[in-house]
This record gives sequence, structure tokens and C-alpha cells, in this order.
Amino acid sequence: MSQPTRRVAGALALSAVAALALSACSSASGTPSGESGGDVNLSYAIWDENQKPAMEDIAAAFTEEHPEVTIDIQVTPYKEYFTKLQTAASGGSAADVFWMNGPNFQLYASNGQLAPLDDTGIDPADYPQGLVDLYTYDGTLYGAPKDFDTVAVWYNKELFDAAGVDHPSAGWTWDDLKDAAARLTDPAKGQFGIAASQYGQENFYNSIAQAGGEVISADGTKTGYGSPEALAGIELWTDLIEAGSSPTAQQLTDTNPEDLFLSGKVAMFQNGSWAAIAYADNADIADKVDVAPLAAGTAGNQSVIHGVGNVANANSPHLAEAKAFAAFASGETAAEIQAETGTVIPAFDGAQQAWVDALPQYDLQVYIDALDTAVPYPVSKNTSAWTSIESEELSQVWAGSVSPEDGLKQLAEKMQAALDAEQE
Repeated sequence: MSQPTRRVAGALALSAVAALALSACSSASGTPSGESGGDVNLSYAIWDENQKPAMEDIAAAFTEEHPEVTIDIQVTPYKEYFTKLQTAASGGSAADVFWMNGPNFQLYASNGQLAPLDDTGIDPADYPQGLVDLYTYDGTLYGAPKDFDTVAVWYNKELFDAAGVDHPSAGWTWDDLKDAAARLTDPAKGQFGIAASQYGQENFYNSIAQAGGEVISADGTKTGYGSPEALAGIELWTDLIEAGSSPTAQQLTDTNPEDLFLSGKVAMFQNGSWAAIAYADNADIADKVDVAPLAAGTAGNQSVIHGVGNVANANSPHLAEAKAFAAFASGETAAEIQAETGTVIPAFDGAQQAWVDALPQYDLQVYIDALDTAVPYPVSKNTSAWTSIESEELSQVWAGSVSPEDGLKQLAEKMQAALDAEQE
């Protein structure tokens, strides 16, 4: 599916608000080609090269049903995707259909950039309610849920076996995780038990929920960072660094944490369901790794759930076709195509098992089971306004220059100010 916080959050600069507002006012809705006649070529913007083959198959399936329409898939790496989209939307040249994520959705929807999809035949009952809610704004559905991702822990079986440590399994706890991480750490080999990365979606958003806390209130107006539960969720990771069971914040900055896992220098790495296909295709580690449920805190083993939505550009010159393809690309046929390739977990109900079966060498059922206790990805109307604050304040906590308690107090104050500004 989608991409992690290092790709999901921090996508739009604050200046995007003004740029989008201007473009929303100045752009006129295009005339659907169904009225003007002629062949239609739709542009479809995505950010994941691994998913391009599946998207090509989905596009071909749509063209088979609608011979007059062809789809041009445009792949932009995630780190550049929303910057490019901001510029294109401001200039009136955004793709006809494009991927959207939760943190950015409300900003684009509120500025008139997205076309309503309520009239495309989408049945909300076919999708997880959390994803339908994520892509609904002011009571209108603007995004068709394409896929969803939850989080689990990947582990290197060879390192576990060499250290005589039991593999992670259902029901394991934070204490079990800490113990395993300590036993898997070998300074002489430059080997660590886990990567305590400063990642929200993969790491501390989950642990805050596992401690019984929340990053933000359900209505997106109140910060949860001032609570003891949020502190406990953060300290899980900073304690692992302090204990030497994880590389330091500087080491995790110098070398991509996932690269440390892939190279066998880190035994455990929490990652989203999108990692499955990438690891299966990596000859160096494909047979060495497997995946297990997240460790449970005092409130359980909650995982954050997020999902990509297909949206139609409200200013597309081929609006009718764009809306039809956005709905199709999240429908049953598309879900089956995605599932069989193993790329992501389809959002369409009933298609998830095919995704699990596509890579039987891994226990991917843990990602589906995570739905039972999953918590929504934290968002607000202008998510990037406070995630930039979050990143800045927590970087000091991870580095040890500010205590977790003091850092979260400062973060809570600044984040609440940003949220209050959204309501003005």
C-alpha cells in the first residue's frame, strides 16, 4: 500500500495551503470527454515503483472495459511526490487520477482539488470503515480506498537461531522484546537487536497506542502527547537506544535503519505490510526473514492502520472518465490484481486472503489479524503543520539532548498551538 511516516508525513510545506487555495479558486472544471467525444488518455500518478506492474494490469483491465480510454501511469518517488503534486495542482496540471494519503487528504479536499466520488457506485460497506472515514470530508467521499497497511515486526531468523533466542510469536510483550533485543546485541560484531528509529507509523505511533495513549484526538483537534501513556510509548524506544540494544540516533541517521536490517546488522525491524513484496524480491534476505505480530504493551499490541486512496482531479478535462477509473482502481477486479501480485493488502473486502497466499513463505496473516485492534493513523486538516514540530522535538529526544518527559511537554504545547490555529 502506502508508505511509512518517513514518506507519509512531512509531505506538504505550510505554503501549500495558500497555493492550493489559489489554484482551487482559479481552476475551472473540465468537460467530461463523454460529452465531447473522442478517445481519452488519462494520467495516473503513483509513488511506488514496486506497484507499477500491478497498476499497469489494472489500467489494462479498465481499458478492456472502456476501449476509448487508455491510462498513462506516472511514477514519482515518494520523497518528491507531494512537492510535485503541490506544484502541479497549483498550476492546473495535476494528473487526472492520483494516489492520496491520509495526512494530505483533507488539505486537498478542503481546497476543491478533489472530485466527489459518491456518484461512482462505490459501496462504503466494501471497505474498512476507518479508511472510508479517512477519505470522507464534510460528509462527502473524495477518495476510493485502494489498500491498507498495518505494522508488524520483521526478524532475521538466522540471527535469532545463532543467539538461541526464540522467534517472536503471538502474545509476546514489550518485556519480551527488550529481552530479545538485548540478547541479540553483539557489540563485537556491530550487531544490534532492533532499530529504534524515529519513525511514527512503524514505531512510536504504535507503541503510544499500546500504552493506552493517542497521538491526536479522533476529531483531530487535541494533542495526546501530554499524557503519561504517550511518554511510555516514546520511552520504549529511547530506552532501547540507552540500553545499547539499538544503534544510536546518530547511527540511524548516518545509515538507513532498514539497510542495517537488510545487511544483518539489526535483528528486528518494525515495518508495514508494504515491505513483504520488497523483502521477497531481495535475494540477500528473502529466505532469512519472517514476520510476527507487534509486541504488546499494557493496552495490547495495537498497530496503526493507514491506506492509500485513489482520487480524481476535480479539474481534469476528462472528469467523468477520471472518476470512473478512480473507482475502478479501488474496486473488486483491481483488488484481486493487487492481491495476487503480493504488492499490498487490498482495501476491498474479501480480497485480503489472496494477498496472504501470494507470499506463503511469510506469516503475512499477522498483518490481517492486526485489524482487530488497529488504531487510525493520526491526521488533522493540516497534518504537516504539526508533524514538522513532532519531528523537530522528537529528534532532540532521540538524540538524548532533551529528556523524553521534557521533550513531550514541549511537543504537546507546540502541537496544540498548531491544532488550535487550524480551527481559526
